[in-house]
Amino acid sequence: MTRTHDGAVRPAQGAAAGAPVDEPAQPYRIRRPSDAIRFAASVVGLAAVMLLVSIAQQTTHGLQTDIAQGTAHAPRLLLTLATLVSSFGVLAVPIAFGIERLFHKDGMRVAIALLAAMIAFGITVGLDDLVVRAAPGGVLDSLIWGGTETAPVHTDIAPVIAFVSAVGMAGRARWQAATWTMIGLAALTGLTASYASVAALAATYLLGRAIGHGTLYAVGTPNPRPSGTAVVAALERLGLHPRRAARLDGTHDADETRRYGVALAPSPQGGHGARLPAGRGPHGDWDVEVRVLDRDQQTAGLLYRVWRLLRLRGATTGRTLRSLRRSLELESLMAYAADAAGARTPRLVGTCEVGTEAALLAYEHVPGRRLGDVPDAEITDELLADVWRQFRALQAGRLAHRRLEGEAVLVGDDGLAYLTDLRFGETAAGDLALRLDLAQLLTTLALRAGPERAVGTAAPVLGEEALGGAVPLLQRVALSRATRTALRHHKDLLTRIREQIVRLKPETEAPPAKLERFRPRTIVSIVALSVAAYIVIPQVTSLDIGHLAATASWHWVAAALGAAALTYVAAAFMLMGFVPERLPLWRTVLVQLAASFVKLVAPAAVGGVAVNTRYLQRSGVRPALAVASVGASQLVGMVTHILLLVLFGFLTGSTAKATQDLAPSRTIVLAVLGLGLLAGLALTVPRVRRVVASRLRAMFSGVVPRLVDVLQSPKKLSTGMGGTLLLTLAFTLCLDASIRAFGGSLPWTTVVLVFLTANAVGSAAPTPGGLGAVEGALTLALTISGLTAETATSAVLLYRLLTLWLPVLPGWGAFAYLQRKEAL
Repeated sequence: MTRTHDGAVRPAQGAAAGAPVDEPAQPYRIRRPSDAIRFAASVVGLAAVMLLVSIAQQTTHGLQTDIAQGTAHAPRLLLTLATLVSSFGVLAVPIAFGIERLFHKDGMRVAIALLAAMIAFGITVGLDDLVVRAAPGGVLDSLIWGGTETAPVHTDIAPVIAFVSAVGMAGRARWQAATWTMIGLAALTGLTASYASVAALAATYLLGRAIGHGTLYAVGTPNPRPSGTAVVAALERLGLHPRRAARLDGTHDADETRRYGVALAPSPQGGHGARLPAGRGPHGDWDVEVRVLDRDQQTAGLLYRVWRLLRLRGATTGRTLRSLRRSLELESLMAYAADAAGARTPRLVGTCEVGTEAALLAYEHVPGRRLGDVPDAEITDELLADVWRQFRALQAGRLAHRRLEGEAVLVGDDGLAYLTDLRFGETAAGDLALRLDLAQLLTTLALRAGPERAVGTAAPVLGEEALGGAVPLLQRVALSRATRTALRHHKDLLTRIREQIVRLKPETEAPPAKLERFRPRTIVSIVALSVAAYIVIPQVTSLDIGHLAATASWHWVAAALGAAALTYVAAAFMLMGFVPERLPLWRTVLVQLAASFVKLVAPAAVGGVAVNTRYLQRSGVRPALAVASVGASQLVGMVTHILLLVLFGFLTGSTAKATQDLAPSRTIVLAVLGLGLLAGLALTVPRVRRVVASRLRAMFSGVVPRLVDVLQSPKKLSTGMGGTLLLTLAFTLCLDASIRAFGGSLPWTTVVLVFLTANAVGSAAPTPGGLGAVEGALTLALTISGLTAETATSAVLLYRLLTLWLPVLPGWGAFAYLQRKEAL
């Protein structure tokens, strides 16, 4: 055998030399995910450098001065020698490497690298000569890089970095050392000559890397994957003698892992090779199935794996990034461990590298079909039980498969089940990983055979206790991406699996385990808070807080504080009115105060509901009735809010001219019609309609019977309705007093309308306590109504201070007190 310039093994003589390989032609160029990831990382790093330098401008100036002073004491001869060497070497070394690549017939890669260098040169010249000169003292000149003495980017280095990034020097340590030494010397001379700053050199490096990898991804890199002939020839090193091979169609691997079926010629010692039993006959058409790990595929799906790693708690995901050698070792270890544990899996014959760009794993071929391809009629209970027996062997050996989908189960022609696709496996796995495997396999088999048969065949093999451990993990987020996609057509499948397990072992009913670190809603909250901070903070910083405190009318501030305190009494009456059972007033007020603390960790429409429901349950109200009581109060509050909003919207239109912008003839009518149209269009989408229906059903389930109970008691009805109206009145009084505390004044109907509008926005916002949304809506509405921006901002800050932030500490105290008293 001979080795080519790219490290691939070519057949030279013997059986492998004439072994034909049936495979489709490979693409000449490919786009590697790693290039896109490196490009994105370089762009993010460049943005971070610009942000850091713009914030810490004085620090970068000081660093530049320190470097200049330090190099001033260096021997001039040494600096001169470094300048001469770098001036010659920074171009000579990459050119020499390019020529070496041309001799090895790798001209396409060199051409792409030259294109990247040209693009980098054009961009750097444009930044240095056009942007800075056109805007002296501008952002790029003075803010980011800190002076007209330096250039934004190093024109001599950026093209070289782009060339090196695109040409590829992986596995060539000497060339890498020589090239980066020359680049480092060139950077040093730029610093000593005050041609470039440290920040400029960092930006130059990141810009060059971004251009190099971006060009490589856009154009495509020459395909480095070894051909099927090279893969088959490499089997000779394992003592195997390939006779013929073919690329296996219909590969099920998401990352496009290549698979080959190989027929072996008998070895001189008998059998098909040193690693196979002597005299063993072929299994169907092939003796060996070869899985090829291509280096460029190791980063496939990296961003998704990183997202899962960040989102999920604990060790619920595997390693996000592995080297080619690491992937080869881990899959080999998993194959040997599974065989040692007694699980039926194709036997690993051997492994080896194929040049520098790939590695292979040769498995004994087992003829059969993947479980996903087996007709429903052939999936018998005996087959399902056999799958569970193989899974039990993995569990006993503390082996986590992590990808027990339909394609990971092979149904052999002998009718037995084999577990395959072990590349994501984990040895010495923890309890959580093993339970996740159980939840995954339960769902996989239930998708094919139904929940009843999946659970029924698992119980005799695994035991009811083991199945009970999977109940909290039967949730979509714990399953693989392909399984979650399949569940879109079987929305109640997980619920049905849980019901089947609970029937076997009723005491296993448990709430879902918390596997997520955060939900997508959390990201929305963070973005909303960031936007709110960007809008509100400049307004706050423009205010003279000392002047406002000195000029504020403190008697109105006290009135606002009293109105804010009244809201908790009103909320207590509102809850007590919709609960036929008797509740103590003082403790119910404390519960509402505790709910103000919970608002900061949950949306306003969710936190209060949870706290009140828990309080009712602790007070002796049955869970279903507690939920119905809170839902009834929420429903009446929502209807009352809408009716008041419409009523005061029309009343506002007949008041003074200053509030004409809020008159129903224009803004109110258009807003209501617009919101109604958007809501109607959204409800035409089936998925949105189902989500809304399920949310309303969960919130108001059992509400109507509870309202009937309340209607039978006029005292309870008056208490509930009085509390609802008093709550709106108290909040309105607090807002009106906050406005008057800073010398402002608006018609009372306008203040009511502004509050109702902002409260609706805050209830819909996903941020804790409606933070950001309420402030923006209040400030905008008050400004439109005729207040100055300064007065509106001051009033809103005081109002939110009294209703959101000031109650946090006493709310925490009330929450802790009620927990000690076992009232929550």
